[in-house]
Amino acid sequence: MLVRSLGLAATFVVAGWLSGCGASFPPLSPNATASISADGSALGAAYPSVASEKPDGMPTPFGDPNGTSTGGREVIENPTVADVMAPSPLPEMSWGRTDAPVTIVQYASLTCPHCRHFHETTYPELKRRLIDTGRVRYILREFPIGKTSGNATIVLRCAPPDKYLELYGKFMQQQTSWVSQEVRLDAIYSVARQVGMTRPQFDACLQNQGMIENLKWVKDRGRKLGIVGTPNFFIGNKLIKKELTITEIADYVEQAGRSGTPTAAASP
Repeated sequence: MLVRSLGLAATFVVAGWLSGCGASFPPLSPNATASISADGSALGAAYPSVASEKPDGMPTPFGDPNGTSTGGREVIENPTVADVMAPSPLPEMSWGRTDAPVTIVQYASLTCPHCRHFHETTYPELKRRLIDTGRVRYILREFPIGKTSGNATIVLRCAPPDKYLELYGKFMQQQTSWVSQEVRLDAIYSVARQVGMTRPQFDACLQNQGMIENLKWVKDRGRKLGIVGTPNFFIGNKLIKKELTITEIADYVEQAGRSGTPTAAASP
């Protein structure tokens, strides 16, 4: 009964999210940097069938990711920095100087294998070369794809702010232990408890309707900005819809710095 009630409690934030990957993931090919896990719900169907997915389990990309969805969702054609940094009902999870000359915003889903690959291979170098040196402010925003990712994302937001990135990394590193087509709350909790979360805290978190509604706002806002899947990035006001290498990031940061694109700090 508890599992059922918790699943229902998360309905608002996970409804319409197609699972971005299964319990096992396809190997990342050399051109994987051009790949994302697509948000199937933007196609208009709440839960597209398995038949609509590629053989490797990844959702079929959209024909026109920049247009409005069949459900009539509004998409800002050329979002400004002010659009990207509009006040959110949740605190921005950010690292680096708030007055850094360039801001990078990453949209990520916890079940996305390309997000995992980026976090394990590119983020450490991004942190060392650009965040820690004060050149970049890095913001991580939630864009859950699938019910499993939705539940884990609620839990991630319930972690103390100083544990957020640590838990995010553990969810990424341990994807094969908790990701599946069916939501397995015990498996998700087994990751969350590694940063000190108790089971009562975990259970209460999944029933936090305020958190659920706020996360839904974050994802809906991402869609309005043109986010079609994960990982997607804003560097200044430039949207890049693929996994980036550190070389590509450095080039974009240099371009943004030369152009003098303003990067106003997001509200807390």
